[in-house]
Amino acid sequence: MEDVIRTVKVKLDVPEERCDDLHQTKEQFLYCANTTAAWAWRHPDEHCVTSKQQAENALYDRLREETKLTANLVQKGIRRAIEAIKSGVARLKKGESTSQPQFDAWSVVYDKRSATFHRDHVSLSTVNGRVECEYVLPDDPTGTPIGEYLLNEEYEFRMSTLQYDRSTEAFYLHARMRRITDDHEQSAAASNAKHRTVLGVDLNVDGSLAVTSTGAFIGNADEMNHRRREFEKTRGSMQQTGTRSAHLSIQSMDDREHRWMQNELHRASNQILNEARDHGCTHVAFENLTDIRDRMAGAKRFHAWAFRRLYEYVEYKAEMFDIEVEQVSPAYTSQRCSKCGFTHETNRRLKHRFACQKCDYELNADYNASKNIARKLLKRLHSGQTSSDGGAPCQCALTSGTLNLNGGFTASVDSTTEGESTDKPTTSVVGH
Repeated sequence: MEDVIRTVKVKLDVPEERCDDLHQTKEQFLYCANTTAAWAWRHPDEHCVTSKQQAENALYDRLREETKLTANLVQKGIRRAIEAIKSGVARLKKGESTSQPQFDAWSVVYDKRSATFHRDHVSLSTVNGRVECEYVLPDDPTGTPIGEYLLNEEYEFRMSTLQYDRSTEAFYLHARMRRITDDHEQSAAASNAKHRTVLGVDLNVDGSLAVTSTGAFIGNADEMNHRRREFEKTRGSMQQTGTRSAHLSIQSMDDREHRWMQNELHRASNQILNEARDHGCTHVAFENLTDIRDRMAGAKRFHAWAFRRLYEYVEYKAEMFDIEVEQVSPAYTSQRCSKCGFTHETNRRLKHRFACQKCDYELNADYNASKNIARKLLKRLHSGQTSSDGGAPCQCALTSGTLNLNGGFTASVDSTTEGESTDKPTTSVVGH
């Protein structure tokens, strides 16, 4: 058994007379977050406050008096804001333009202190006591996420999020479910972690959203771009009408766009981590996202946000599997031949095609870049080892095996030589 964490979306059957309690709870939860953001965001006159403890010490009592929320929900609102402040400060340090975080999306965070989770219903804290909500379950949950995780006694409930769909006037619980290894398996995992294997990930504004050094092409950036353009086109048309109805429709559409993007990024992050776990990786390497819009042709603010959010999803989920996630310099990862090391801009004359001018090695350009990204982290890990015998083995996870810094290749079972396939490998052929 391995550590597994999954998010399951389940519709709630909320008593009609209690719906307003949940709406008021959301309003007061967001009030806590926005009040904290206004207090902690002090740029450009002072340093912003990024300490959760400092924020709670300053605001907790006040927000408890100003709202009817339980102590835990007040703390969650404060902490949500501080996490956003930290992200904003990080962007400022990178020279990016940003502003005070604002919270308006329908969302409330619950954990086991503010909610009691059961297999068929949940009890949620509100501004007016607890509300019991039955899950709306399928007649036959077999093979569905609800059946595999929500109703599975091997999984426990973790921190979850309550959301509301304005178009259907329905509440949904996004329940995070976790299965934990026993002590013996955790000990084995810790032992295996000494053997360092890196998965490289290259991110793109078109084609596949992410490409890994194991040859997995994940997500569809083209579809995301198309959906984004359609949303913006429709939003622009509605804004021209200027009516209240149009404003409400825009708000609902924004919520729907945000949920769709989050779902896509969650799905991509899960696939990346599945690749890492399937290949026994201890580390996942991304290129540094600083100034991504300046470095990557065609990258817009939307892409920078999506890349950061995908990285954050992979990072926090990876903790559950004891996998470390790091960023490396993107310099020359698109120009260097991952086979012979020759680096030149003419190696990549076509956007998605790499052809080495020295050794004639040809392959998908994004796949080539992902291997170079993995190699950069390998070098950092290797240089950081102080053991007299060279330390633990460091290797890069590839489509058909592993490769160390000295060029030593170890083929996986039933694999062919690395690099034989010069077109896009897919998840289904990883390891072959």
